Amino acid sequence: MSENKSKQIIIVAGEASGDMHGSYLINEIKKIDPSIRFSGLGGSQIQASGAEIYYDLTKLAVIGFYEVLKHYKEIKKAFNLILKVIKESKPAAVILIDYPGFNLRLAEEIKKLKIDTKVIYYISPQIWAWKKNRIKAIKKNIDKMLVLFDFEEKIYLNSGVTAKFVGHPLVDEVKSTISKEDFLESLGLSSYKMTIGILPGSREKEVQRHLPLMLGAAKILKDDYPMMQFIVIKAPTISESLIKEFLPDNQPHIKIIGSNTYDAINSCESCMVASGTATLETAILCRPMVVVYKTSWLTWILAKLFLKIPNIGLVNVVAQKRIVPECIQLSANPNRIASEISELFTNEIRLANIKNELKKVATALGTTGASRNAAKEVINMIFPAEGKS
Repeated sequence: MSENKSKQIIIVAGEASGDMHGSYLINEIKKIDPSIRFSGLGGSQIQASGAEIYYDLTKLAVIGFYEVLKHYKEIKKAFNLILKVIKESKPAAVILIDYPGFNLRLAEEIKKLKIDTKVIYYISPQIWAWKKNRIKAIKKNIDKMLVLFDFEEKIYLNSGVTAKFVGHPLVDEVKSTISKEDFLESLGLSSYKMTIGILPGSREKEVQRHLPLMLGAAKILKDDYPMMQFIVIKAPTISESLIKEFLPDNQPHIKIIGSNTYDAINSCESCMVASGTATLETAILCRPMVVVYKTSWLTWILAKLFLKIPNIGLVNVVAQKRIVPECIQLSANPNRIASEISELFTNEIRLANIKNELKKVATALGTTGASRNAAKEVINMIFPAEGKS
């Protein structure tokens, strides 16, 4: 597993979004220096970018305390494996992407090795939401934070952590490619009917918890508005068979799509969206939404003890106020979700205000070139002569 240290970067991403952003980052770094070699832990997208993957960590993208304990042996195995690789190969840098429970512990162990390897963290842990004390470990073990939100840079700099706001990669990626009419026609749906998007999440547990609630809301809405139709937009990490487990038979007004995600979102009047990155994707496309999230009661009770912000949807966090409704835990039920969706298209003044606020959120995510900006920061840190060329 050993490689030339001067041209090796190890990357560690543990979730679908981290795998995606990691692949973008690798591609941009290679544009600056094609000779740099990548390896580490990640998923199919990082691997497709040319990195040697020792373990697909996205398979362990679990949430909640019980779920982590259940997969502890596998997580520990992956942790020990990548630490061994780092110790043996002494790469120029290790880039840690999100996945804080794993990556912050890994950063601590890397520093204990006392090797000449820069530790760069890309996509910050949500210290502004909970576990703010993590900033002490970050200051001690991370050489540089590359953050996606402007307010994060200010938090870190005020705490003495070297940080740089590079913008959000989604600004470059989230684009529709065909008209709403053509897209709906390709699915066998009518462009004259109101279309509602259903985005239940990128983890199996999320889908199992959210999709029945969202489909329940869809049934209520369909009963009230017979001309309504729905698109279930599944993440690439979710199998179509899992989605179909929850879908009733003979429902031609409900379609499943696993590709062309942004065209699908763009074709909808509004969406039900599981809390996470998908809320930002929906915001960039300026589609009103209802944020939905439900987890185990143990996880929820513990989270409530530590959560420091009033909203959990990223779109509302970036706006620093609630601009779209949130149906969380107890309020995550079909009746409440259906009511909120109905309110989005029956209250014209509120709808206009939401769209205006969503445009502000999209602007706050920065201009284009986030992955390129991040790549330049990495190169300037570990190969400064190349970064200036």
